[in-house]
Amino acid sequence: MENHERIVQRVQFPNKPTVKLLRTAAYARVSSSKDAMLHSLSAQVSYYNSFIQSNPEWLFCGVYADEALTGTKDNRENFQKLLSECRAGRIDLIITKSISRFARNTVTLLETVRELKELGVDVYFEEQNIHSISPDGEFMLTLLGSYAQEESYSASENQKWRIHKDFKQGRLGSITMLGYERSNDGTLIIVPEEAEIVRMIFNDFLGGMGKNAIANKLLAMGVPTKGGGIWTAWSIRRILRNEKYCGDILFQKSFRENHITKRKIENKGQLPQYYAEETHEPIINKETFLAVQELLKENQRFTPASPTTNTYPLTGMIHCDCCGKYYRRKVQKYRVTWICWTYNARGKKFCPESKQIPEDILYDKCCEVLNLDEFDNEVFQDEIEYISVPKPNVLTFIFKTGEKRTVHWLDHSRTEAWTPEMRKKAAEHSKKRGKKCQE
Repeated sequence: MENHERIVQRVQFPNKPTVKLLRTAAYARVSSSKDAMLHSLSAQVSYYNSFIQSNPEWLFCGVYADEALTGTKDNRENFQKLLSECRAGRIDLIITKSISRFARNTVTLLETVRELKELGVDVYFEEQNIHSISPDGEFMLTLLGSYAQEESYSASENQKWRIHKDFKQGRLGSITMLGYERSNDGTLIIVPEEAEIVRMIFNDFLGGMGKNAIANKLLAMGVPTKGGGIWTAWSIRRILRNEKYCGDILFQKSFRENHITKRKIENKGQLPQYYAEETHEPIINKETFLAVQELLKENQRFTPASPTTNTYPLTGMIHCDCCGKYYRRKVQKYRVTWICWTYNARGKKFCPESKQIPEDILYDKCCEVLNLDEFDNEVFQDEIEYISVPKPNVLTFIFKTGEKRTVHWLDHSRTEAWTPEMRKKAAEHSKKRGKKCQE
């Protein structure tokens, strides 16, 4: 049998053209019950998940969603993540329900859309049927964005009108305060066990205890704050100054800046306030409340003026490893030191490892670490990320490069710290004491 050589001819077929899929993501936001199409955030996420994956020309790149926040771009965590993905070149198309879901502020809307357009990212608004990258897209977005912003403003003004009407009629809105809870009809009802704490705070203050001492007492007792935070002198002061505890209500102590930022601002006369008496059952009688107000005023007379907001080269740079707070500058009679905020405000019990650091020693150690003859703030800020205080008399300098260097420091001796004037006063004091002993 003859062997026949089989010749196999290879045929080259042209490559099948590949279709580039649009990398597609969706943005969803729920902030009110006006969303008629989808009734919850989870429903929107589910809807967009199915919608994008059902299109063969799209590559699903996730659904980014925020809940119950305003329509500015700066305070929406997942919106910011979406923009980061776009800037990294990972997304080609964003789908969102409407302009009002994307941004209520026309300026924010246009700034964001223009940035995305420069990145080659299209935004499709389902409700308006607009592609931002189309020739007429920006013009339509400007008109519709202005309308959405005006709608937001109108809703805000209607809400303000309702609130002001309630103020004039003595009606109370939402409230969270120790000693009371709000009933369904808006009235304040006393919570007995919490009311006892409130009475104790007022009585202790009238009995001579300071605000810090009262806060420390409550912490030692294990009494929680209404919001679950930590007791401070400031939180005690808020209770002592709250007129609701004597059965009255001062309405409109604060207000919202505008319908876009919604920043809360203390009312210092910008808007009218309304004082309503005997609106609910008091926890503290009027006489006790007024006595506390007088004592607060009296104490304020002997309290030094609030420090200025001056910042120093070391402000915000010294970190206490014991409690996690920063050190603050403290000017004393004969020297300037830096002290842990917790130790200074709450005492050694709450930050036992903390210790005051003389300012001149801090600057000397900065020069030692940076190899400087004298302190240079520009060099310090360029080189040092922060200074950690792990334990007394120890400083760890963390460089911006990630390098760490630990140094130790010694306390000034008393005689070294004394000025000639201090020594003179001490000598005079000793002489007076000697004369009294002889008598």
